[in-house]
Amino acid sequence: MKVIINFTLNGEEIEHAVDTHITLLHMIREEFDLTGAKEGCGAGECGACTIIMDGRAVNACLVLAVEANGCDITTIEGLAVGGVLDPLQVSFIENAALQCGYCTPGMIMTAKVLLNENPNPTVEEIKEGISGNLCRCTGYKKIIEAIQFVAENNNA
Repeated sequence: MKVIINFTLNGEEIEHAVDTHITLLHMIREEFDLTGAKEGCGAGECGACTIIMDGRAVNACLVLAVEANGCDITTIEGLAVGGVLDPLQVSFIENAALQCGYCTPGMIMTAKVLLNENPNPTVEEIKEGISGNLCRCTGYKKIIEAIQFVAENNNA
């Protein structure tokens, strides 16, 4: 069964017919071809699918697409404005805060919300803030440094 939902996706007003049983992650990836958010675990444990929904970091694998009705959604693809990367995206690159890159979009989206809520977090607050995002490659040191860099330079 399909229903019509209306939402904002990366700044664009959308009206879309969606099956009631699919996840927001599936809709974003398969129906809008925005593949930055990844399905890692499918159970909300790894954070690879993190997007921003109404200002909150959410695991898109746990949200039904119909729940996006009336919401403002930002994916990693929506952070860059006019072809200019967000300071967090730049910092992750410049601070070598990625290896395979699978977790990176979700990690950046979580960090974006963290810095929006707390522009000057301590290292412990950063660690707690990203605790729902798993990275199997980096050991987190460079990720924390990249987030710290943006916070210290007030670039969030």
